[in-house]
Amino acid sequence: MGDTRVGPQARREYLARMRERYETANRAAKSRLLDEVCEVTGYHRKAVIRLLRRPATGRRRRPGRPVRYGPVVVGTLRRIWEASGYPWSVRLRALLPTWLPWAIRRWPIASDVAARLRTMSPRQMDRCLQPFKKELRRRQYGRTKPGTLLKQQIPVKTDRWDVQVPGFTEIDLVAHSGDRADGDFIQSLNLTDIHTTWVETRAVMGKSQHQVQAGLEHLRQALPFRLRGIDSDNGSEFIHHHLRGYCATHDIQFTRGRPYKKDDNAHIEQKNWTHVRKLLGYVRYDSDAALTAINAFYDDVRLLQNVFLPSVKLVEKRRVGSRLQRRYDAPRTPLERVEACAEADPEQLRALRQLRARLNPFLLAQRIDRQLAEVYRLANQRVSPAAPTKHPRVDAARPVDAQNASTRSLDPRTERGAPQRPHASSSQQSPVTGIVARRCAPR
Repeated sequence: MGDTRVGPQARREYLARMRERYETANRAAKSRLLDEVCEVTGYHRKAVIRLLRRPATGRRRRPGRPVRYGPVVVGTLRRIWEASGYPWSVRLRALLPTWLPWAIRRWPIASDVAARLRTMSPRQMDRCLQPFKKELRRRQYGRTKPGTLLKQQIPVKTDRWDVQVPGFTEIDLVAHSGDRADGDFIQSLNLTDIHTTWVETRAVMGKSQHQVQAGLEHLRQALPFRLRGIDSDNGSEFIHHHLRGYCATHDIQFTRGRPYKKDDNAHIEQKNWTHVRKLLGYVRYDSDAALTAINAFYDDVRLLQNVFLPSVKLVEKRRVGSRLQRRYDAPRTPLERVEACAEADPEQLRALRQLRARLNPFLLAQRIDRQLAEVYRLANQRVSPAAPTKHPRVDAARPVDAQNASTRSLDPRTERGAPQRPHASSSQQSPVTGIVARRCAPR
């Protein structure tokens, strides 16, 4: 047992003095000296022997595991991570085979650095990127007013999505009204496919029945598969005779969620954040010039999100005791999921494959950044929330899971008012920071 008559500092000084005597003593003297040290310190005899035999320079440290992922590897990984919009590590690992060849053309990346990046596990990526991550939280509110027409004629869908073919979608509007809801302002009509996670977005002026129907027709033509069904909330922009007749004409199943139950439309609610609100912020857009610029912006964003950025889908969710276990499929881009579907349009698929082979994702991201800067310049700042004075850093928190087949994407939160800006600490501005995780000078 330990001795309380001497403190740690006195014990160290005592052992240092006894070490000098121990080195020059004979066998019998060493035995007596060990008895004395054990009596004074209370240490075990073997522990005392190890302490007295240790060199006086201090404890010899064993060499640790050699550093495999040094600053160069981590720096390169960070640039790709920022350029691709701060994705979750599993998605980042899945997009490396597509993005790394373009990164090698863009930056002087040594072959050994590229080889180590290809073998890095998602968990190791989390460790390397941990200093650059910071969690932020933000709630957002919509301006949807409940619709009363035709509610009894449009069926409510509350069960889980269990579809094996593309074309069954959720749809919603995102308002860009700033701090005021009066007058006409731009709305983003957002649509996501349940089976493939494909997303299409179109900006419309106002939310009249004619505008929403025209926007939906544009999205239907842009999809690389047939639109088989839409599921909306109970807003008056969707629940009306024009849209119901349009769906009947084109053989589209039309369902709705329950009032005040956003979980019924969990897939599109997630896409409203990752594909619209995180890019355009909370400012007001109400001009024709802004409408044209936003639609040109969405034309490029759809390519980046659907062709180059992989996502994961929730396959199974089960409760084990008090914990909920989730299992996800392998990360794939929406285009790869569409390619696996026999119902996809072969002509559009061929054109998308040619675009994938031809497009440089870094240059595409830079173009999107320039477009986003032009879009924000066209915002009506007089009725927009004030931009924050202190900007957040990057948040790589994992997004909220949708109920059944949710896709996961990076969910960094922005301050209210302005879209996200490139990461301020990067050696050069990230090209895709503005598309998927644009920050106001920020994890």
